[in-house]
Amino acid sequence: MSSSQPLRRSSVSEVDHVQLLAEQLGSLLAGLQCSDVTFLVENKRFPAHRVILAARCHYFRALLYGGMKESQPQVEVRLEDTRAEAFGMLLQYLYTGRVSLSAAREEVLLDFLGLANRYGLQLLEDSTSEFLRTVLSSQNVCVVMNVASLYSLSALAAACCCFMDRHAPDVLLSDGFTTLSKEALLTVVRRDSFAASEREIFQALARWCQHNGDGTATQEVMSAVRLPLMTLTEMLNVVRPSGLVSPDDLLDAIKTRSEKRDMDLNYRGMLVPEENVATMEHGAQVVKGELKSALLDGDTQNYDLDHGFSRHPIEEDGCSGIQVKLGQAFIINHIRILLWDRDSRSYSYYIEVSVDELDWVRVVDHSRFLCRSWQKLFFSPRVCRYVRIVGTHNTVNKVFHLVAFECMFTSRPFTLEKGLVVPSENVATVSACASVIEGVSRSRNALLNGDTHNYDWDSGYTCHQLGSGAIVIQLAQPYIISSLRSWQVLSFNKHAAAFVRIVGTHNTANEVFHCVHFECPAQLEPGAAPSRTQPS
Repeated sequence: MSSSQPLRRSSVSEVDHVQLLAEQLGSLLAGLQCSDVTFLVENKRFPAHRVILAARCHYFRALLYGGMKESQPQVEVRLEDTRAEAFGMLLQYLYTGRVSLSAAREEVLLDFLGLANRYGLQLLEDSTSEFLRTVLSSQNVCVVMNVASLYSLSALAAACCCFMDRHAPDVLLSDGFTTLSKEALLTVVRRDSFAASEREIFQALARWCQHNGDGTATQEVMSAVRLPLMTLTEMLNVVRPSGLVSPDDLLDAIKTRSEKRDMDLNYRGMLVPEENVATMEHGAQVVKGELKSALLDGDTQNYDLDHGFSRHPIEEDGCSGIQVKLGQAFIINHIRILLWDRDSRSYSYYIEVSVDELDWVRVVDHSRFLCRSWQKLFFSPRVCRYVRIVGTHNTVNKVFHLVAFECMFTSRPFTLEKGLVVPSENVATVSACASVIEGVSRSRNALLNGDTHNYDWDSGYTCHQLGSGAIVIQLAQPYIISSLRSWQVLSFNKHAAAFVRIVGTHNTANEVFHCVHFECPAQLEPGAAPSRTQPS
């Protein structure tokens, strides 16, 4: 009798003795048993087995079986520029697939990373780099940065840069700072996100030049100092006596400082990607506006006409507003605010940012548009310490209400045109806070729920009487749009829009215009071209 059932349960049908194999191969390292090659490293001998090394590493395969003198039986291979302790760790990994990184001294670990790079052991290099990223400190980050730059380890170098950005003052004072290579040094201090005062940066670079600089290097390194960010007193009493900056460069910096508006200077700021920095944990506070405590508490659910929001009276001169002071200067390019939305009212507003609370730059201007609920705002990256939201209109009264405020730096791609977002995804959805404000439907937002299948004569659509009224969709904020989609795809020249009105003119069956689905911009299948007849 035949059966399609396996003879054994799957749990015992596979033999897995990898642990035993690793232990037995590792035991070969303990002595001379069967060894046929010896490595001499720092006068210490490491007997090994060429077939194991060749199987595990292309470099050793070429070295030991490539027809060179190292291919001879029982040959002794001398390795220069290699630390014995690091090479022992490498052999342990090649024989067993395991090695303890946490037990190694820092300098040995860096040499071990160098061996992984030299011998082309990519997985080992990645694992070692990943471990180093977890143990970075102000004292070792400069040494690790040098190694990352030397071996072109971009992920490790980026992690070092991010760490130094967040701990810039401590890094500048560390002993390791003067050991940075010129290339690594310039990579670090030229970053907008290297958040230290320019005086601290200048003094640290002066110390580096004393240890490393010749004339050419000194000039190049000092060019990384943003002199216009220093006060006149600092330039005259700190920079000038050092002799490291030419008088002409100092005069140019003074001229720039006096002629440029403050927000046009190339400020540095803390970079915290994808994290809201307008929180009390980051030191943010509301310094202007009424009912300040509600804005940054993180509660976006519990609010009504009486509580849960900050506000300011809307005045013609724009002197009032709600102002947030961040814990320090941050680099931001994305702001989210929640306008009070418990009824159908809309607001107009603009947002300005500043470093010193004196010179303000407008980054968002929705003063000519009616907006509602959540606003997702993008702009070119700016360094700022202060953010001011000024309401200019409320369709119900003369008060501007703001429930929540967030700001951050985001790497998410976005496109701007005339200061407005050009959306790539459908923004006419309930989740995007769009709303149907005119039209008849059993369900208020049936037009925007994305359901194109479940509808009949009684439900699932929005309508209006022909010759009277229309269907009007309000988007949460103004967007630059060039296409719409219902049963048809409509494309047109780009326009700034916060409202879309659909007016039916004819129905072959009755006197009512029905619309089941709407999206903006039109979401097409990949490769499909807009067409006036393509169904949704």
